[in-house]
Amino acid sequence: MSNERKTSGKIKFPDPAILPEESDGLIYIGGNLDVENLVQAYTLGIFPWPLEEIYPLFWFCPEPRGVLDFEDLHIPRSLEKLRKKQTYHFTFNQAFARVMEACAKQKRPGQEGTWIIPSMVPSYLAFHAAGYAHSIECWRGEELVGGLYGVFVKGIFSGESMFHTEPNTSKLCLVEIALRLKSMGLHWMDIQMLTPVTEHLGGHYISRRDFLQRLKDEHRKSPPLKLVF
Repeated sequence: MSNERKTSGKIKFPDPAILPEESDGLIYIGGNLDVENLVQAYTLGIFPWPLEEIYPLFWFCPEPRGVLDFEDLHIPRSLEKLRKKQTYHFTFNQAFARVMEACAKQKRPGQEGTWIIPSMVPSYLAFHAAGYAHSIECWRGEELVGGLYGVFVKGIFSGESMFHTEPNTSKLCLVEIALRLKSMGLHWMDIQMLTPVTEHLGGHYISRRDFLQRLKDEHRKSPPLKLVF
């Protein structure tokens, strides 16, 4: 694990393959969230996981790693019934900032705060403007009632966070993004760590070693650089 407390400049991340199996995945401390650093991090399977503004950035490649294989996507009968009612409609990349800000405010059982610290928002807005960060929005009429945002780098979509203001709307967003990615020829997505929601929909853990091998396999396929929804 590298420790670099500078807040500017390009980061040279270590290869996560060097981490021992017993490591929790902390691989780097410091740097900033500019687009170049974020692209390099996600290419290597690393993501930022800040604590508070007063601390330097923490970057992780955890063990184990959560993934959702689309062939294992499980849509419960009640959720499928809700989808078919068409109570909600969905858009992509129409309200990225609102989705991210709502994710930061979402109350989560067992957590006192959020890892989406204020400085992350402008950084991921720049990442979004560069074509790497994406959102899906769930609407009831004109009201935004659910959403999810994530990152697509070199053929891998990494789900970052989601929110809901009405029951099941974040689940609907995850299902919709998974189905859309599958229709584009992708076979799985990175969900970083399991939650009860992602596990219920088919997410599971694999080892860090297997995850890094998946990354290499996808990179060899010459994947599209950007997603176009």
